[in-house]
Amino acid sequence: MDRLTGKADQDVAQLRTLFESQVYNLNNGTLYFPIRHHSPVCSYHLLRLIEEYKPDIILIEGPESGNPLLDVLADEATQPPVSLYYTYESEEERAACYYPMLRYSPEYVALKEAARLGTPAQFIDLDYHHFAKPNKAEQREFSIQDESLLAGSEFIHRLCQQTNSRSFDELWENVFEISGLEKSTQAFTQDVFTYCTLSRMCYSAEQLHSTGDLAREAHMRRRIEQAGREHERVLVITGGFHTYGLLMSEHPEPDSAGMTLNDQVRDQNSIHQQMYPMVYTFAEADRLNGYASGMPYVNYYERIWTQLVRQKNSVYNVTALDFLSRLTHKLREGHEHVSTSDAIEAYSMVQGLAGLRGKREGGVYELMDATLSSFVKGELTLASDKPLQELHQLLTGDVIGKVAPNPFSIPIVEDFKERCTESKLQIRTTGQHKKVLDVYAKPDHRRQSQLFQCIVYLVPDFAKRQSGPDWIAQRDMNLVRETWVYTYSSRIEARLIENSLYGGTIREAATRKMEEEMKEIPDHHSGDLAKSMLQALLMGLQDTAMKLYEQVKSALQKDGNFLSLCESLHLLNRIQQHRRLLGLSEEEQLLNLVSEAYNHAVDKLMQLSRTNPDEHEAIVQGLKLLAMLADSSEEHFRDDTFRAHLDELLSDSQLPAQLEGVCIAISSGLGDRLREEIVDRARGYIRGSQEQTRQTALYLQGVFSVARDAFLYEDQLLSELNYLIEQLDYEEFIRMIPELRLAFTYFTPMETGLIADRVANLHQVDIEEMSWSSIDERTLIQTKTWDEALRKEFDAWKLI
Repeated sequence: MDRLTGKADQDVAQLRTLFESQVYNLNNGTLYFPIRHHSPVCSYHLLRLIEEYKPDIILIEGPESGNPLLDVLADEATQPPVSLYYTYESEEERAACYYPMLRYSPEYVALKEAARLGTPAQFIDLDYHHFAKPNKAEQREFSIQDESLLAGSEFIHRLCQQTNSRSFDELWENVFEISGLEKSTQAFTQDVFTYCTLSRMCYSAEQLHSTGDLAREAHMRRRIEQAGREHERVLVITGGFHTYGLLMSEHPEPDSAGMTLNDQVRDQNSIHQQMYPMVYTFAEADRLNGYASGMPYVNYYERIWTQLVRQKNSVYNVTALDFLSRLTHKLREGHEHVSTSDAIEAYSMVQGLAGLRGKREGGVYELMDATLSSFVKGELTLASDKPLQELHQLLTGDVIGKVAPNPFSIPIVEDFKERCTESKLQIRTTGQHKKVLDVYAKPDHRRQSQLFQCIVYLVPDFAKRQSGPDWIAQRDMNLVRETWVYTYSSRIEARLIENSLYGGTIREAATRKMEEEMKEIPDHHSGDLAKSMLQALLMGLQDTAMKLYEQVKSALQKDGNFLSLCESLHLLNRIQQHRRLLGLSEEEQLLNLVSEAYNHAVDKLMQLSRTNPDEHEAIVQGLKLLAMLADSSEEHFRDDTFRAHLDELLSDSQLPAQLEGVCIAISSGLGDRLREEIVDRARGYIRGSQEQTRQTALYLQGVFSVARDAFLYEDQLLSELNYLIEQLDYEEFIRMIPELRLAFTYFTPMETGLIADRVANLHQVDIEEMSWSSIDERTLIQTKTWDEALRKEFDAWKLI
């Protein structure tokens, strides 16, 4: 035990005595087996211990509410990684926890071995809500197998420094995972107990109380004592950090973290808790990905465990060879230049590094160092680290577990899996998958799109539309295909479980959730309600969408905002135009709703004279929509109200310039005003007061948004704009440039070229001269100096 430098020999001797008398004594009625969560070597020695000790019952650190699920976990049809998902909710807080199990987790190995031998097994830990302390009114998820105290103690920190270990994980692999294979089970268990206890001794009782560890240990201690009264041979499997606390009770805790019996009963009545068996993934179980406990590089240690179960020799060397072979193959598939000699050199280096570091075999850290040295050519950069990226993915793995059929299954989760299977979505492996859907041409693809929309509505993290028409945001509507990328994990299943309160199927849950959300929308927000109607249709919930009919109609009558009404009109009109694609057959109702939105938007036109400048761009789009519908062949839009209100607006001297421009352009396009009036009003701005002149660009923006031809093919407006530019002084010209440029963004490149031709003709110059580069400032100053000198000379000779 010379590695324990820094700890007093007396403390170590006391721990040795305690270990031999109370922890690992095969003659005792209770035997303690300290572990590190998800450690293959712990599971390896655990199997040997069970065979030798032959316990009457096995007690495991795990939430007691999970005991009804033990048969499901031990079922042959269950394929790890799996997890117990625990949720609790009270008036003050809400939280969720994971209790993951891998094929080589000691807890899972104990359950499987107990089932094989017919030995009873039980979880003995507190349910998580007794000691979890999330922020009030904040939901969060965590793993209760948290090893941050063990890995972050001062003892471990100094030990890593002394052994030149880069992390606790590297230290653990060296001391336990590799060296532990050649030790007896008793010697290995003693090392685990000693290391974990010395780490625990770095913390005060107050710290252990604040984390809930003392409360948990007091509870588990009572369960152990109870089992000891009922069975002759009890095997206790807990995290090594807790073993000492189970034996020593200098800091006894009241039941359930200080509560009286009445408090406990009252607490249980106020807490709503549930626990479900669910799938888990290698990626989520990897400690490097944010999971708080256990071993990193899950797939690597899964391979180690497989070799141990097969009782192979040199398991780490065999595993290193396997990973190097697969890495070489994968890199070659990616067209990386990797030779067989590189792989051979890497394998040789794994063994060489192991010898230099005093290890019997090279582990995962030697494998990574060898890959860096042999596969990365030159300096390690973002462009050259592909081998390390691929190795990390191989070490982590992409496996998703499977839970045996059981009465605890959640209907919505089963429906989700069934629907995904029907749609051929990949939910058996991790990683990002892609699905391209031709929603306009193929009914099956349209149904798959509806499934994606439903699931994303319930669980946004599942998928994302990478490209394709966005009906809600009104973007990319010219595209005919949708591309979805999706990723499945246990967190997706957890979110589905949370949504199970809405219904037993994806469709039912989405329907009820949407109906409840619609109740929260204020009854005058017609735009939000119309958006909900469209979203329901995209999810294939036609019945839900039509339930909104009366609610939307009522909101339109109460909505007094022009922009909100225009948004509603735009959405409703799009639904009406694409009703067959969206699965609607009732045309009359939709037409009435569109007409209702149109009439109410028109009635609000007179508000536009007193609007905020920040809203003008959106108002312009609303006016264009109304103009398009007013000019259509639809009978219910063909009245004179819109045109009459435009006339009134154009007579209002307070009408903002940009809105005046779009109104006169629309009125001219409808044939109600002469096109010459567009120029006349522009002339009024250009030749008016200084303040009016500054509004010219805004007026032109309004005109060009609807009637670009008024500038493209007629000379009067071009001449007036040319006059404006000639008359402006330098400072005013610079001030107006941004708005003028914005006005001309409405023109296409071809139209811009046509304008350039007309400007060249106006100034009687060749078109090529328009593209000449400007004179640099230095030349301009020099030329100006020469010009002044010549003028003085001419004046002296009286030549001017």
